[in-house]
Amino acid sequence: MPKKILIVDDEPNIVISLEFLMKKEGFEIAIANDGEDALAKVDSFGPDLVLLDVMMPRKSGFEVCEALRADPARAGLKIVMLTAKGRDTEVAKGLAIGADAYMTKPFSTKELLAMVKSMLGVA
Repeated sequence: MPKKILIVDDEPNIVISLEFLMKKEGFEIAIANDGEDALAKVDSFGPDLVLLDVMMPRKSGFEVCEALRADPARAGLKIVMLTAKGRDTEVAKGLAIGADAYMTKPFSTKELLAMVKSMLGVA
């Protein structure tokens, strides 16, 4: 059974490239375009990992991450934050609120894919 990844980003070009990349590797994909939609999709789709943008409408990635980490039923969910904000304070905040990893945009798709596979235990 393929691992499920939820891509949460409000930039269509990033969503398209991430979706293409992850589907090509055999992952099952769902998309959310804002923070509120992300929380609803986590409930309906049940992802193994979330690729989460920080700056989004309706709820930031930080707020989504905090909400997911506050739910004991989501303890095993992996969260990778993706953002153009690469300052040390932003990275520290993302990791402090429970993100498993943090990548700054623009990111290497090869590095991202390697990280996702490693986090999901996929060869």
